[in-house]
Amino acid sequence: MTTDRLLPADIDDLARRVIEENAALGRKVTVAESCTGGLVTAALTEIPGSSAVLERGYVTYSNEAKMEMLGVSSEIIETFGAVSIACVWAMAKGALEKSGADVAVAISGVAGPGGGTALKPVGTVVFAKAVRDAPGEPQGESRDFGDNGRGEIRRQAVLCALDLLLP
Repeated sequence: MTTDRLLPADIDDLARRVIEENAALGRKVTVAESCTGGLVTAALTEIPGSSAVLERGYVTYSNEAKMEMLGVSSEIIETFGAVSIACVWAMAKGALEKSGADVAVAISGVAGPGGGTALKPVGTVVFAKAVRDAPGEPQGESRDFGDNGRGEIRRQAVLCALDLLLP
């Protein structure tokens, strides 16, 4: 049995909308990923025509990668942690500055099964969206996807990130 679909239909369908709607506007996007490990970028590249929209993707799983590749300061990570609005703001801004994209989305979270704390339990994922030349700070949000298993947390995070990439 052959299939043209590597990822689940809900992710594939939303990625297709992201590519089509951003292409129609001539917008380029970039993604800075931590807990999703490149899944958002992979979802976008599954769509024919994605090269017209996806500028690049950063997989910055470690704190060092966040600092080296995206310019996130060690002070942000030490003060707020990698799973914080401050960190994903810096990731999104860094991705936008280092790329030719018009829009950047950043994701960091606790996918589990371990690593959660009382303040940031398993299932906590934070997102930020930065738009080139937009005034003020990037928009950010924290979501609690619950301790529903690593795969489900990452799936929900990918869907949320793709939704943020819609115009």
